[in-house]
Amino acid sequence: MEALRQDDPRRFGRFTALARFDEGASAVRYVARDIASGETALITAARPELAAVPVFRRRFQAEARTAERLAGGWVTPPLDTGDPAETSASEAELLWTAAGYVPALPLAEAIGIAGPLPERALRILGAGIAEILSRVHAAGSVLQGLAPGTVLLAADGPRLTAFGPLGAAASAEARPGGQLSVRLGYLTPEQIAGKEVSAASDLFVLGLLLAYAATGTTPFTEGPAEEATRRIAEDEPELDAVPAELRELIAHCLAKDPEQRPTAGTVAAELALEGAAGLARGGWLPEPLAAAVADQEARVLALEVPEEGADAAGPGQADAPAAPEEAGAKPGQADAPAAPEEARPEDPRTLPEPEGARTAPEPEDARPADAPAFRKPADAPATATASASAGDGDVGEDRGTTRFLNTGPRPPQNDRPTTQLALPHELTAPAPAARPAQPAAPLALPAAPATPQQPGHTRGGPAPYPAAALPAGPAGPAGPGQGPMVSLPVPPAPAPAPDPAASRRTLLAIAAAAVGGLIVGGGSVAALGAGDTARATDDKPAPKPRRTLPGQAPEPRWTYAHPASESSPLTTALWQDKLLVVTSESQASAVDLRTGRRLWQRADGAKGQAALAAGADLVFVASPTEFLWLSPENGKVVHRVRYTEAFDDLPGLTVGRLAGSSGPVIWFTGSHTVTVKAPKPKKGKKKGKDKEVVEAYFFAYDIVQRKELWRTPVPAGRAPGTPAYRVVAERSADVLVRQDAASLTAAEVKKAKGKGSVRSFDQKTGKLLWTRQYGAASLEAATTGDEDGTLYAAVGQDLQAFEADTTKPLWRVEGSAGSWFGTPLIAGPLIHTTERSRLVGAVERESGRLVWRRSTEVPGTGPTPSLTLSGSEKTLIASDAIQVTAFSAADGERLWKFQDIGSADPKGKTVSAWYRTLAFGETVVVQRDRSFYAFPVA
Repeated sequence: MEALRQDDPRRFGRFTALARFDEGASAVRYVARDIASGETALITAARPELAAVPVFRRRFQAEARTAERLAGGWVTPPLDTGDPAETSASEAELLWTAAGYVPALPLAEAIGIAGPLPERALRILGAGIAEILSRVHAAGSVLQGLAPGTVLLAADGPRLTAFGPLGAAASAEARPGGQLSVRLGYLTPEQIAGKEVSAASDLFVLGLLLAYAATGTTPFTEGPAEEATRRIAEDEPELDAVPAELRELIAHCLAKDPEQRPTAGTVAAELALEGAAGLARGGWLPEPLAAAVADQEARVLALEVPEEGADAAGPGQADAPAAPEEAGAKPGQADAPAAPEEARPEDPRTLPEPEGARTAPEPEDARPADAPAFRKPADAPATATASASAGDGDVGEDRGTTRFLNTGPRPPQNDRPTTQLALPHELTAPAPAARPAQPAAPLALPAAPATPQQPGHTRGGPAPYPAAALPAGPAGPAGPGQGPMVSLPVPPAPAPAPDPAASRRTLLAIAAAAVGGLIVGGGSVAALGAGDTARATDDKPAPKPRRTLPGQAPEPRWTYAHPASESSPLTTALWQDKLLVVTSESQASAVDLRTGRRLWQRADGAKGQAALAAGADLVFVASPTEFLWLSPENGKVVHRVRYTEAFDDLPGLTVGRLAGSSGPVIWFTGSHTVTVKAPKPKKGKKKGKDKEVVEAYFFAYDIVQRKELWRTPVPAGRAPGTPAYRVVAERSADVLVRQDAASLTAAEVKKAKGKGSVRSFDQKTGKLLWTRQYGAASLEAATTGDEDGTLYAAVGQDLQAFEADTTKPLWRVEGSAGSWFGTPLIAGPLIHTTERSRLVGAVERESGRLVWRRSTEVPGTGPTPSLTLSGSEKTLIASDAIQVTAFSAADGERLWKFQDIGSADPKGKTVSAWYRTLAFGETVVVQRDRSFYAFPVA
């Protein structure tokens, strides 16, 4: 940490810069404070010479959006960004992001202070990072942001600060013609072989990080430096110094074959089954590191706002290295940190640096030569802009949009690799050795006691790879003797989607043309960006200005974990906004909605269906053999009605799932088997055989009076015979019912000729009034209705409204190509829609006019998201197997997203259960398998 330099910016939006924290390959980081609120932040400001390159700006912004999406847990939430619309003219040229300040040490620096981490700390570190990776991989993305300098150790657990290759780059350099060259500090066997990266690539790097944290060195360091890539690709890792309990897991992460590596969820569960946060309770850092973190926080709080008009440190101070006692003073809570200086590959093009260029001694091969002072883009070396075909990177998304790298609202296609390496086929001589940097006098900062260092460790610890780990190439456009560089796919301007195969061929052709590595920018931008074209498929209202960034889910009011010793939940329901009732194969249990604490469990409720309110003081549960009325206080059975007793005239009655409920009335189907005796044979004829026939009924039952209201015979369903009904609308005179296509008999399917139907039953008597089909709505078409007599059904890829009694079409809403609508949700004058393409929206009930349509930003297509409205109907919640997304119900503004790693078997695959949501009052309960979260909502 050092004083501000003369040319450093003093303002970043609402934040005032207080001091330089450090600088990396692509950015400089500053400690800053919002004078009005006192909020302290860490600013990541892109280097001006890089920020002037359009391809860099788009990548920087894309990785910032990834940070927004991952915010929460072990990712520090972003606070603000350098949006030109919200900054003054003098600040508009800057490219920056702000993250909340959390005192923490970079992993490399922590190893330098206290040496290798103990086993418990290793488990917490690995589990925390694996939990982040699991969220990224669940969305079909690859992170590529892991390095010893991007992983931080805070008092309560680890933090990740890089969200893509740019943030974790070992070097980044602007070149003539609007080009950008970037080199990574870590390689995997598949990258060395020139293959595409995948989620398994992140696991390989995680294995390297854990081995480094456990030993202070990397498992591929033995042997000549110039053969490091061969050792990574071919040799077995040296893990003898890794704790025996973790050796097998890390070895699996470092498997050469990506298919043999575990998933992130498996790693997280095996390291800390109770989660990283649970294992870290009570502290987790060794004493020297805990002291260094506390020390750092005190010094940051002691920083004062520079006086107006005061000059920053002069050249003599600018190059001062950090004093020994300041080791561990870098929190690094920014979006684009650099890897530790010693971890960067050899770069023989680096020129000797003038005084004032560094904050700490480090080898000069750490990154390309930079301008000696931080300058605005106007002062940077002249750089041509990207070609017109590249555009400005705008993909037409609103401020509420956040997305992972290489994802967006576009038709599914094979993703290009996040980084594409071009390795020369033959190696040349290793690069020359690094030259030592020139130290200078230390700079005065708030005093801190000295932190002891382990003998033999330099600042930042050993290099993750030897200095010449990357192969050198012949002279060419990339310069003589350069290691591999990477092409970074960037969010391009809208353009027609190309043939994926042609895009891949173009990429490979460019890779072959670049000697020593790929260069992004200039004339190559259009070709490299072609495969990443993203077209906006949702209609967006004008974005609203906001100071804070969207995306982060609110802190839950409480969390509840269903015991691992019990079977997984089958159904969940809310009772009177007081209890969360959970049923499983073994029992029913209740959780207090105020506290998240389990109150009782009752074995009688095993395999029960959704709990309902039977009056004001009883919980109704339908089990496979009986109806139960339970006490909400202790779960005690107050009343019990067995089917054999309540329906004694229907022996052997099998009750199906509930079709629906309204107040005290429930509707359900049931069936039983009767024997039909063969008719008396004619004289001289042999008697025929008796037949077993299934008889089915549709019932109405009052759960307060505990009596049957009516039953009506209905056609039996597919074997075993009980049809599955669903009430789609309740009107004053009748109820409208759909039968699930899976329960139709073969004869009924043939008779329907591919069209679904709706039945009307009299509310008072249960008499079947009519059966009707609606347009071309199929047997599987999602359908719902309202009390006014209008039905809304999916017809092909569109949503259509019909008069229920006449089947007259009223209006139609067009859907997205190749998709279809799921079951809509009625809310006052609006109907909320959901599509297989992961779009949700709202249309007017009366006219069908589209009010808004938004993407959940889950990549690809899949089952339609389920919809839930908050108690006030102001917040719409969409949930699927990947995430939960909250929208403003009125205008579709994206409010937040939530992902959970789910449950994981240490020896098996991660459980990818669907999210379920239940809303009451100002709370929505989110469930994924055994985990429950109660979030506040509007």
